[in-house]
Amino acid sequence: MKKWMVVVASLCLFAMAVQAQKYVPTPENLESRKNFAESRFGVFLHWGLYSMFAQGEWYMNNDSVDAREYAKAMNAFYPHRFDAQAWVSAIKAAGARYICFTTRHHEGFSMWDTQYSDYNIMNTPYGQDIVRQLADECHRQGIDLHLYYSHIDWTREDYPAGRTGRGTKRLDRADWPAYYRFMNNQLTELLTNYGKIGAIWFDGWWDHDVDSVPFDWELDEQYRLIHRLQPACLVGNNHHQVPFEGEDIQIFERDVPGENKAGLSGQEISVLPLETCQTMNYSWGYRVTDHYYKSTKELIQLLVRTAGKGANLLLNVGPQPDGTLPEAALTRLAEMGQWLDRYGESIYATVAGGYRDGDRIITTRNGNTLYVHLLDTGIDRVSMPLSQKVKRVEVLGEGTRIDYKYKKGVLDFGVEIPDDCIDYVVKVTLK
Repeated sequence: MKKWMVVVASLCLFAMAVQAQKYVPTPENLESRKNFAESRFGVFLHWGLYSMFAQGEWYMNNDSVDAREYAKAMNAFYPHRFDAQAWVSAIKAAGARYICFTTRHHEGFSMWDTQYSDYNIMNTPYGQDIVRQLADECHRQGIDLHLYYSHIDWTREDYPAGRTGRGTKRLDRADWPAYYRFMNNQLTELLTNYGKIGAIWFDGWWDHDVDSVPFDWELDEQYRLIHRLQPACLVGNNHHQVPFEGEDIQIFERDVPGENKAGLSGQEISVLPLETCQTMNYSWGYRVTDHYYKSTKELIQLLVRTAGKGANLLLNVGPQPDGTLPEAALTRLAEMGQWLDRYGESIYATVAGGYRDGDRIITTRNGNTLYVHLLDTGIDRVSMPLSQKVKRVEVLGEGTRIDYKYKKGVLDFGVEIPDDCIDYVVKVTLK
């Protein structure tokens, strides 16, 4: 073999070896995954310029609003009642362990002081960095901050439009290399200037998911950038697929893992930490006509069903244009916090309990403690398979002992559930 052929062959083998390299999370990242999985409850905050229109975060796309006309709202955006301390305090009191905030949604407006776009919060009458205030307050109060970042943009003309945003801007000026650099520059800002960030939460991959038109998002390099800047930072992507290489969590939109009622979560469940994101009413961003809030009972039972799958619940609130959280949302968060104060041990740091009966009986587990969640007030007796012998059965939150039988791998006990009970939790201590 000629010398130049040997060199070429060696280079090819090297390239193949580089491509074959697998993502190996750092010890800091693995610790973050563990802490994330134990947190079980977070609050999503969809807030941006779209709140000014009060028609949800997809208004620009849905009504094909010209991006230049839409941007004029920036000149009137003045959320004078925004109070990061009040937000974080209310969310922490709700029992949530982390916040995920939309730094830049599909509309393209950045909610922080970025040097890579003039289309940002600093150029509004308000003129203050929202991400900075949230980050500082989260760090002060000891609650993790995750940052949502959109992969798509309905305003920037260098973004190659996919299925959405085709009526909002010119489509003949796409420049993917320029747009990719822009995104990575912004991500570098967010991961350099705002202290510890718990996760980057991507959205928008599905804009180019048509098989006939393949599109390379170049995620590998982007994920490496994030892990290089902050090794403990988790990467999640709301792409509705089995997790890609370099991702640290798996996201399910509007569905408990293993269900697909909303049609967005048919993917297989991975071994990564899991998260379900769901709205408190119907909308993600503030919509003035959307008063259809789920009841506190529905939200708590959703949290229980999600934990019963070994997953976190990321529950969304859409802040109002003046910077306040809707009263209906605050009421439900406070009531969830009261419930978690009493029953939180059956949710936090638990794993799937291994037994469930539809949505009537859900189980979670922490070590040798099994929690049996009875969500149907019509239940008066439970008989369930259990491989481990039982030491004690009691009502969680009361300490009242329950008589039981354990025979041939079956635990059997009776209950009396009040008609107004949201979740009757039975604590089973195993030998």
